[in-house]
Amino acid sequence: MSNSVLGVYPHGVSTASIDTRLAAGGRRRTTQRLVVAEALASAKRALSAQELYERIRETHPTIGRATVYRTLEQQVEDGMASRFERDGHVSAYIACDAEHHHHLVCTSCQRVDDVAEDVVAPMLAAVGRRHDFSVDHAALDFYGLCARCRSKRR
Repeated sequence: MSNSVLGVYPHGVSTASIDTRLAAGGRRRTTQRLVVAEALASAKRALSAQELYERIRETHPTIGRATVYRTLEQQVEDGMASRFERDGHVSAYIACDAEHHHHLVCTSCQRVDDVAEDVVAPMLAAVGRRHDFSVDHAALDFYGLCARCRSKRR
């Protein structure tokens, strides 16, 4: 199993939490699941299953494409990853903290940033009041261009 230099990946995912979260999801801790989880956690942007598969194959040439696809879907089910839709109905994935489900997704560079809960909370409260609805949880994704990609277009 490979580790990041500090043991912490982008979006606050740590190598220790990968092990814990795999177990919490009721999944067996296999080398393939760890490899996929760590590769996704170390990515600095959302990756398609194919992109992640190609990245993993560089160091783990025996891993199968179906294993990567299946493992990504399991991570989404277990709250270890989020799935985003790219143009052309292609899914892209990013590792995320189980407690956080609001993201800014750059449609150009595929960078994903978290939206702070204090930004979203007033909107959720307003939705509850207006629609007389008790929101248990929410997952919001905002698509657009990050500052760097906007400046490149000028």
